[in-house]
Formats: sequence, C-alpha cells, structure tokens
Amino acid sequence: MLSKHGKSGRNQLEIIALDDLVPADHLVRKIEDSIDFDFIYDLVEDYYCLDNGRPSVDPVVLIKMALIQYLFGIRSMRQTIKEIETNVAYRWFLGYGLTEKIPHFSTFGKNYVRRFQDTDLFEVIFYRILQEAIDHGFVNSEVIFIDSTHVKANANKKKYVKKLVRSQTRTYQEQLENEINQDQLANGKKILAPKTNVEVKEVKENTTDPDSGYFVKNERESVFAYSFHTGCDRNGFVLGVIVEPSNIHDSQVFPSLYEQIKLTVTQPTAVAVDAGYKTPYISKILLDDGVRPVMPYKRSQTKKGFFRKHEFVYDEYYDWYICPANETLAYRTTTREGYRQYISDPKICKDCPFLSQCTNSRNHTKQIQRHIWQDYLDEAEHLRHTEQNKQIYKQRKETIERVFADMKEKHGMRWTTLRGKRRVQMQAMLLFAAMNLKKLANWRWHNRRLHRFFYQSIKKPPLKAVFRSGFSTV
Repeated sequence: MLSKHGKSGRNQLEIIALDDLVPADHLVRKIEDSIDFDFIYDLVEDYYCLDNGRPSVDPVVLIKMALIQYLFGIRSMRQTIKEIETNVAYRWFLGYGLTEKIPHFSTFGKNYVRRFQDTDLFEVIFYRILQEAIDHGFVNSEVIFIDSTHVKANANKKKYVKKLVRSQTRTYQEQLENEINQDQLANGKKILAPKTNVEVKEVKENTTDPDSGYFVKNERESVFAYSFHTGCDRNGFVLGVIVEPSNIHDSQVFPSLYEQIKLTVTQPTAVAVDAGYKTPYISKILLDDGVRPVMPYKRSQTKKGFFRKHEFVYDEYYDWYICPANETLAYRTTTREGYRQYISDPKICKDCPFLSQCTNSRNHTKQIQRHIWQDYLDEAEHLRHTEQNKQIYKQRKETIERVFADMKEKHGMRWTTLRGKRRVQMQAMLLFAAMNLKKLANWRWHNRRLHRFFYQSIKKPPLKAVFRSGFSTV
C-alpha cells in the first residue's frame, strides 16, 4: 500500500540528549574511547596567557576540528565548519550542543599563525598517537616500508621563473671524499684536490609557492608538487614523514627519514624500498646497521644489443674485470663521484669479434665503472633472490602503497591546500596523525567487541552460535 510521510516532524519539539543521536559504532565514538586528548593542554600551555585577555577557543577543540577535516577527507576548513554545524556526530566529538555556535573557519588558521607556527606541536601530537598504538601492541616495526608520493602544490603551474641555483650537496659527501682519497693512496695515485668551483643548475621556481618543486609526471603533464617521504610498518601505521619539493630525488631524503624512524620508534630488522632507493650509499647505511635491505630488480641502462655490466666478471683478487672474450680491463683511477674506472686495451679490442656488442668508442676502448661501495650493493642484490626478501617486498602493495592510496582517495590529499614547505609539513603530520588515529580507534573497538563476544561465550557457551558466526573456539 502506498503511503506518504508527513512533514510535521520538522517542527516537533523533542527532549533528547545529543549523546543518543550518535550511533554506537560511529568513528568519533571509537576515537573518543581510544585516546584522551587532554595531553594537548600541557603542550600548548606556554602559548596562552593563563590570567589575562579574552577567553580563547579550547585548543583541544581546534585540534579536533583539524582532525575531523583529515579523518573524513573534507577539502577545506571552511567546508569543515559547515559540516560540523549540521552534523550531530561532529558536534558531539567537539563537545558542542545542538544550538551552540561553532568557531569561525579562520580560527584555526589565526591560531596557527599566532601560536603554533614554527613549533613542534603537530609533530608531538603525531608521535603521541603513534605511541598509543605502540603501547597497545598494534605497531610491528620489525620491517619498515619506505617510499614517497607526489602531492600537487596549491600553485598555478603556468606561473614560474627560471633560476640558477646551487646543486644540492650529498649528505655523505665528506665521507665519500675521505674514502676516495684512501683508495687513491692505496693505488699509488694522488689524492683529489679540493673542489673550488660551485655547481649550479637551472630550475623552475613557482611564483605562487616557491617552496614547491617542478615535477614531470609523464610526456603530457608536468606540475609543481611536494613529495611526501613516508615510512610505515607491516600493519600500515605511519612511523615518520618528511616533506620535500618534488624535484629532490628519493635517495637524497632516505638517510634523514631512516634516522628519524630509528630515533623516534626503533631500529628495524629490514627495510623495504623501491628501485629509486637502490644505491650504494643506502645499501651501505642499512648493512652497516645490521639491517636487511629489501630492494627490487633494477633494469640495466645498457643499450639494446650490447653486453650488460653483469656479463663482465669482477676479479676481486687481481682487481680487474674480465670481459666475455676473456680479456681483462685494468684499474685506471677513481672519480670524484666515487666510481673506480676500469678500461680495456685498445690494441686487443680493435680486432675483437665482439667489439660491436661491447662499445662504440672511436678508440676501441671499453670502460666499466665500479663504485667504491659496490660490495654493499652486490650484497643487497644477492639478498633479493632469497625467499624472505621476496615475501617482504610483496607486502609493499598492502602497506606503504595502501597508505598513499588511502591518503589520496579517502582523506582528500591529492593536492595541498596550504602553501610553503613548513605549512605542508604541518598538514602532512596532521593527516598521518588522523590516519593512525583512525586505525588505532577501529582496532581497539574491534578488539573490545571480540573480548565481549568471547566473554559472553565463556559465561554461556553457545557452541552452535559460535561456529555459525565463523569463529573457532580453539
């Protein structure tokens, strides 16, 4: 029978508590039960005057407003306030009644500029939530997965100027130069003279957000973006994050992120990365720390139809390479980049039947370069073939790749809403704090449900009901 529902309920007066309107399994309830936000008061105490001035907006409310934005993927603080005004669950989470006025959308921004800017407040909040997950045994940091993803900057890609800037110096440059000089002396060569000239390169600097980096996505698209360099554990909890312009290579940021995770969480037993991190220095860092590097196959850059580097066998005893024609390439010198050069005898190569597959050199000389830390990279390549490494590397798609997918798809971080590296770093810390908080809350709520279920089963063991639900009593 067709029926129509009237509109009289719009003006009906009812006496009801706001707590009764929020579902028992709503995410905000799970979060409120999983962590006590009062620790924020101690963090911000020095930024407020305790006995003078107008009463401020509760700092816990400010942080919760930002968490709501990132938890539910709302595109801006202005839109977040509109959602809070009409959403009873959000009001309950903030502790506001149905008719109570919600703070203006600019309140958080003004407080950030006047109080929280250039502080470690958001970093401390991130690690406080992470520590809560660690204390409950949810974080498994034996293996960490490190990668980066590009996030579009809040900038017009057509507004830029070209500038000459100084090339970024390697963090390990001093260590590398010391080992190069030791290698030179061991081979009877002169040590390299200190470098006097300054290397520069041309970059595109955005006039809207100068801190962002120019990033070429594919043949047709290029944007200004930031890179979110992130590490997570096997359960998908984010352990650390560093934001850099997207024109800085992943391998340059890895040492800082790895040290950050070691200091704030723990030293892992293995680190899984993609091919962009497969460098001699990163292999050396991990192996020197006793950490297992989990790295994939990296495609050779040799031209098609030519012998690949692995087809030339290195003889460690005589310190030379043996080519496919069973001839030797002798050591010549070590470059400033840390590569030891080995060259062939042009008199022999001139009449070699494999010359066309070996080199296009006009003087018929084949040259091979071997990094002074190549042994570390060779060990990482050897471990790649082990079953343990294969199993760990397969988990990347379920861990760090899943973190990035959720970040963009569910939490609205396909592009930044703020400008400047410091602000984007703050935004990243709040985003990943919200993601960790969401996982922590869901896991704790699920564990409590299982605990109640089995407790009731023990008191009145309904075996048929247990098996019917899919749980085993073993």
